[in-house]
Amino acid sequence: MNKVLFVHAKGGPPLGYALSRVAATSAVHLLALSALPPTVAASAGRLCASVLVSVESERRDLVSLIVARAQAVGADAVVTFSEYAVVAVAQACEKLGLAGAGSSCALARDKRMMRRTWQEHGISQPRFRPVASEQDLHDAAAVLPFPLLLKAAWSAGSTAHQIIRSPQEVRTAWERSREVMAESAQLGYAELHVADAGADFLVEQIVAGSAGDWFDQPGWGDYVSVEGVVIDGDFRPVCLSGRMPTVEPFTERAGITPAALPHDAQERVVALAREAVDALGLANCGTHTEIKLGADGRMWVIETAARFGGAMTVPQIEEVFGLDLIGMLVDHLLGRPVSWPALARTPQEARGAAGSLVVLAVDGAGDAWPGRRIWDFPTVTEAIPVSDGSRLSVVAENSLPDGAVVPVYDPAAGANTMAALCLLSAVDPQIVIRDFRTLVDALPHVLPAASPEEARS
Repeated sequence: MNKVLFVHAKGGPPLGYALSRVAATSAVHLLALSALPPTVAASAGRLCASVLVSVESERRDLVSLIVARAQAVGADAVVTFSEYAVVAVAQACEKLGLAGAGSSCALARDKRMMRRTWQEHGISQPRFRPVASEQDLHDAAAVLPFPLLLKAAWSAGSTAHQIIRSPQEVRTAWERSREVMAESAQLGYAELHVADAGADFLVEQIVAGSAGDWFDQPGWGDYVSVEGVVIDGDFRPVCLSGRMPTVEPFTERAGITPAALPHDAQERVVALAREAVDALGLANCGTHTEIKLGADGRMWVIETAARFGGAMTVPQIEEVFGLDLIGMLVDHLLGRPVSWPALARTPQEARGAAGSLVVLAVDGAGDAWPGRRIWDFPTVTEAIPVSDGSRLSVVAENSLPDGAVVPVYDPAAGANTMAALCLLSAVDPQIVIRDFRTLVDALPHVLPAASPEEARS
């Protein structure tokens, strides 16, 4: 049987889901760069031929650690689904002579290099400037039109995003973003291979989206993601995922599969995603490309990742389109034949719809809940009705335990202040949006109130 080294770090699809899909294809050896979620620890021993949890000192030369472990277990392929480990795994695969994302993988990780590459290829994107100091940010603010978005070059999940509306806000935004990146690193949400990556930023023009120009029905956000893979340098789009409107600054609240775009609109979005991915020169990896949708058919590429979409994007695709992307990619990396979709799947080909909701302590308008609440999923299912045919579940691995106090939403910290991740299966995408709106409106009223002592703790 083939052997696969699975490098685990924070982020990506739920570990339990990904492990089960890799284990179905081969003997899987797990190298954990962060602690295993308690809900997965027991099953990991059953699913894996070996489990090695690394210590921090071993991660100082991460590529060498991965290479040594791959050689020790005789790995035929090395995979990761974490944004924070993709560069290290790509470089390890190069050293091992194994199929991987390739030598240009960092272009799909460092947002500064990504944007420069797209600029060289004339690909539509917001105006931007790299920044490495507060003075750089002041200089950029003098030439780019407000409002601006400051973001960390190596972040994920909208961490450290700051909207800047005037020159007077530059210093505060710079200081807060640096603080958040330091806090995120303590939580394990930071680039694992590049030293001092938390000090690298870029600032970009905030382009105006217009979901109503693209979607026939209300409730959709103004950007989509094209999910796909690169196979021996050839981009293969799989499908589009849509969003509900984000929470300020740009924290994702919900992802929905499929995105209910008309066919001609989907084709134009996929064509732009293809340009963006092709420009990066990737070899063999999953891809997740976010595209902002504007008025009069305008589009801008926001970013691309050399890995599959995080949270529940991949499980949603499997449920809706019957495609096990993780298993298919592993099969390809092992040299087995795989039948990839010839074209991106459309909403008409979907078997229903699925969506994932990030529970944040903000209402539908993005305003903070009036008081602290206790997360309790049984209360949610009992007190909040969903549509006929809809099924709601909680992703335990990505959620606080029942009885925990819901964190106060911090715009700068983004998804770091989430309480839970819920999965909804429904008849069609519009019902997913309707049920999620019901949940968002009801949560601050049905969840148990936290006592003053609980809130302080």
